[in-house]
Amino acid sequence: MTAAPKITLETSVKCGECPIRHRAVCASCTSDELGELEKIKSYRTFPAGTPIMWRGDELVYVASVVRGVATLTKALEDGRTQMVGLLLPSDFIGRPGRTTLDFDVTAVSDVTLCCFERRAFEELVVHTPHVSQRLMEIALDELDAARDWMLLLGRKTAREKIATFLDMLIRRQNMQGLDGAVLDLALPLTREEIANYLGLTLETVSRQLSQLKAQNVIRFLDRKRFEVVDLQALHMATGDDSDGGMIS
Repeated sequence: MTAAPKITLETSVKCGECPIRHRAVCASCTSDELGELEKIKSYRTFPAGTPIMWRGDELVYVASVVRGVATLTKALEDGRTQMVGLLLPSDFIGRPGRTTLDFDVTAVSDVTLCCFERRAFEELVVHTPHVSQRLMEIALDELDAARDWMLLLGRKTAREKIATFLDMLIRRQNMQGLDGAVLDLALPLTREEIANYLGLTLETVSRQLSQLKAQNVIRFLDRKRFEVVDLQALHMATGDDSDGGMIS
């Protein structure tokens, strides 16, 4: 495999000023605990389209995504690949106690990571309950998301899949609750990548996005940005009811 590009270190940002402070692994930390994290962290950036980590490589550091979007992919022996997840701001890469990663991680846009040397982070987790508790919460959230994705792939229609994907982008940016507002959002994946992620064809993705546009649910500014014109209509198109189940 081609080696990952040289990593650029950025000027460190204090934890208390971090844009993902209230959602990341450090969300529940006290000021003293943040001080301990400050000692072992560094910022690293990866240009769009470049690998961040390869499956099976030694896990030198764990990290939180500060900005940008990355994909998680897994390859079969015959070369076929499947995108199995997206990493968005505040998502965590790596697991304490594990020395390798199970997926390839690739930057879709320019990605900035807040990195912690793995061994130092593992030692910190042992005596910092707020970090270990938050890691457990993140793991349980990922389990819930995986179960939701099983429902999406197995039971939802093409329209519901596309609407759910867009709805997820809104929720992950903490923009729910802005009823009546026009939401200007980034579309992190190409239509081909969305098709791979959702188990659809490229033509189906393009057709469903065009229908949502024609119905004035969304409006495209360019190929990488779109506006949500009718948030309620978009949520109704997901097939989920207000309690998180499916509408019968």
